[in-house]
Amino acid sequence: QVQLVESGGGLVQAGGSLRLSCAASGSIFSINDMGYYRQAPGKQRDLVARITSGGSTAYADSVKGRFTISRDNAKNTVYLQMNSLKPEDTAAYYCNANIFGAYRGTYWGQGTQVTVSS
Repeated sequence: QVQLVESGGGLVQAGGSLRLSCAASGSIFSINDMGYYRQAPGKQRDLVARITSGGSTAYADSVKGRFTISRDNAKNTVYLQMNSLKPEDTAAYYCNANIFGAYRGTYWGQGTQVTVSS
């Protein structure tokens, strides 16, 4: 089995910062892309940022220059540093990973709530 366990969400004032973490564990041979998506109430789940195993990154236009995604391949962990947070960043954040191994597939974390107050 494979699990993605997220941490780091919370309540912050506008302009503040939060750091999300997502650790993959279980029967893992390697991990290809990892990323974060977010979903606000009544809206679809949208890509926030992704990072390849080689470190190439991609961001949604709305977070460019404010969010930074990184990963530690030795720890099978992805991080999302979120700075200059805005109320419109409020959402449930979900990590995502494409896993190679005995349980190959795409996996999701349990989600962590980020709330930015104005």
